[in-house]
Amino acid sequence: MKVFNTLSRQKEEFVPINPGEVRIYSCGPTVYNHAHIGNMRAYVFMDTLRRVLKFNGYKLKHVMNITDVGHLTSDADEGEDKMVKTAREQKKTPWEIAEYYTAIFFKDIEELNIEKPEIIAKATDHINEMIEFVKGLCDKGYGYETSDGIYFDISKFKDYGKLSKIDLEGQKAGARVEVNPEKRNPLDFALWKKAPREHIMQWPSPWGMGYPGWHIECSTMARKYLGDTFDIHTGGVDHIPIHHENEIAQSEALLGKPAVRYWMHNEFLLVDNGKMSKSLGNTYTIDDIKARGFSPLAFRYMCLNANYRSKLNFTWGGLQAAQTALERLYEAVLQHREGTEKVDPAELENAMKEFSEAISDDLNIPKALGIMWNLAKYPKKSREIYETLITMDSITGLKLAEAEKKTKSDDELDAEVKSLVLQRLEARKEKNWKLADEIRDGLKQRGYTLEDKPGGTGVVWKGADGFEKKAFVPAEK
Repeated sequence: MKVFNTLSRQKEEFVPINPGEVRIYSCGPTVYNHAHIGNMRAYVFMDTLRRVLKFNGYKLKHVMNITDVGHLTSDADEGEDKMVKTAREQKKTPWEIAEYYTAIFFKDIEELNIEKPEIIAKATDHINEMIEFVKGLCDKGYGYETSDGIYFDISKFKDYGKLSKIDLEGQKAGARVEVNPEKRNPLDFALWKKAPREHIMQWPSPWGMGYPGWHIECSTMARKYLGDTFDIHTGGVDHIPIHHENEIAQSEALLGKPAVRYWMHNEFLLVDNGKMSKSLGNTYTIDDIKARGFSPLAFRYMCLNANYRSKLNFTWGGLQAAQTALERLYEAVLQHREGTEKVDPAELENAMKEFSEAISDDLNIPKALGIMWNLAKYPKKSREIYETLITMDSITGLKLAEAEKKTKSDDELDAEVKSLVLQRLEARKEKNWKLADEIRDGLKQRGYTLEDKPGGTGVVWKGADGFEKKAFVPAEK
């Protein structure tokens, strides 16, 4: 098996530290808001990596963190803590905010058929270990105290910048005048922040009441559960220049050796060939996808069609194409499930061999999907092909074994479509025209035409037999 290591910028043969076991750390969500589909691409990648490793016979010990303190509004240690800011705006405690958005996050990844890592580590459960880590760095001369916290002195760590390959001197020269003149270098980062008396989240420490810096959390929790050196660290490319660079610096400074063997990063998800931005109104969530009538698994399929190291452009038309392709794949799988024709076993073995080689070549899932499609379109309808496709789906995670549920062909209106029509009726009742229009447009893209009538909504669609079907959904009183 080969993986692309961001540290070396090349594909490398994957050799775990302990034979037969892989230890992984993945940067999880900061639970101050809904995770958007760009975030979700990172977790689809994380899940695919898990599935490929297990397919190749490895046992996994995988940690994902939940950041519920210490992540400031700027990744570079500036601004307000995201949890505290949202708590104040919503008039709730940070712990209530964390619990609410953590539950939504796990619901979203379940709908994308993403497996939960073996260990979920909340930052607030590991404050004491973080304090000990920071003390260790101070004892070794890497940490220094200012009036507002403890900072890591990057000038003491000669390899700073080796992950992002940044021009360190150029970065220092081009840095703007620092908000904190007590920092020795503009790029020094916070290990521990001293909290003002009114700050909601703070803990006692050798430096007074305060809270951890965001970067120290991942290094501390990874070390606790995975040991000083572990196999793979995953995350999005946006983490490379600051968060992961800082993780490397503080971990290697404390340990005197590398903490991570292979760094793996997924590329950005673009929206309409541009950046996702709240100001543009395009930070879509899984709920937004569902509101427009799409299956979360269609988004998963869309992600799998691009190499994880390539930018992926999200459009609603692209998602419609992904959903249509997925539904056709379900139909083909069903035909093979009921098939009785015989297929040369050598052909199936060869397809499985090519599939295995593709997924083991730095997760070449687009090529693997092509191999699945070639099997699915095979002219002979064979139960053996069905069983091979189900085996392949242990990697793709598209729930092919549940295909029957996805290809309903009777005269009844699909329960999911009916639910969306009822949501639209409720939105119209509340004069939420934007949501009502989004649901209508989403259903239209799926082939359902809505006709508003007194007392409810008529729905017209074409059934699997090619004939027009009609149903009426009365408004709930």
